[in-house]
Amino acid sequence: MNDGDFSMRRSRAFVVLIAWTTVACGLFLLAPVHVRALQARTQVVMLGTGNPNPTPEQSGPATAIIVDQRVYLVDAGPGIVRRAEAARLKGVEPLSSSNLNRVFLTHLHSDHTVGLPDLMFSPWVLGRTEPISVYGPPGTKRMTDHLEEAWSEDIYMRLFGLEPQASTEGYKAATYEIEGPGLIYSDELVRVFAIPVQHGSWPSAYGYKFETPDQVIVISGDAGPSPALFEACDRCDVLIHEAYSPVGLESRPPEWQEYHRSYHTSTVELAQMAQNSRPELLVLYHQLLWGVPDNLADEMLAAGYQGRVVSSRDLDVF
Repeated sequence: MNDGDFSMRRSRAFVVLIAWTTVACGLFLLAPVHVRALQARTQVVMLGTGNPNPTPEQSGPATAIIVDQRVYLVDAGPGIVRRAEAARLKGVEPLSSSNLNRVFLTHLHSDHTVGLPDLMFSPWVLGRTEPISVYGPPGTKRMTDHLEEAWSEDIYMRLFGLEPQASTEGYKAATYEIEGPGLIYSDELVRVFAIPVQHGSWPSAYGYKFETPDQVIVISGDAGPSPALFEACDRCDVLIHEAYSPVGLESRPPEWQEYHRSYHTSTVELAQMAQNSRPELLVLYHQLLWGVPDNLADEMLAAGYQGRVVSSRDLDVF
């Protein structure tokens, strides 16, 4: 090999190194994107992983399941529209406001629904022309009707004031109340099943199972230990589940300890039940810590869980 050949090969190697570095840096800037999401038809985006506590870096519970550019939202915690835009700016293009067209509510607690008027009206202001589809337990229709009434002055001024091109349909909610477990929605990309869960004194609360062309995803919403949820998972690709720390719970007053035990699932309970259903990936959200370190995945492993588990953060992509 002469000096010219060596120099040329070294130059080519340097170009390849720069190219790979550029790709790696690009993926890093889009982080946190987990490897399983890069080539899948289905992506899960954690728009909000928080709970009623006003943690600045966590919006209220909201998850986007994206299949071939179509968006299916679960819950509408505070900050949902802005978190969707933040994800879009990080490279999740389908989460533009005009694509926020359907949402599935697990139950009607305020921390899961305060973002609903934002979902109804902000995308409309930005150009949505069709009603948003809202699926939820009994009481959902009354909620969406009252929201339209509460914002009636805003709606009137946007329709009949100086604002141009306001759609007469885009602010409305087409609401479907879930009457029981089973298939509640289907299109050419997904089938969505409602799963009854235990959530304290709520008469109707649901988790959801999404069957897509390449994945099965189960999400708990707020739930105490609910066997039907884990039966629905049964080796699913992703199980998204709430959790609380039993260690942190000891710092709460007795009446609150009783409340949380009836409304939510401890890491010990979740470890036992998820071990039997064996999801490929267990994603923790709506984590109640009460002073313990903010990674309940470690508690899960200490409780005997042997699968892959992640304590999620806002804008994580799986």
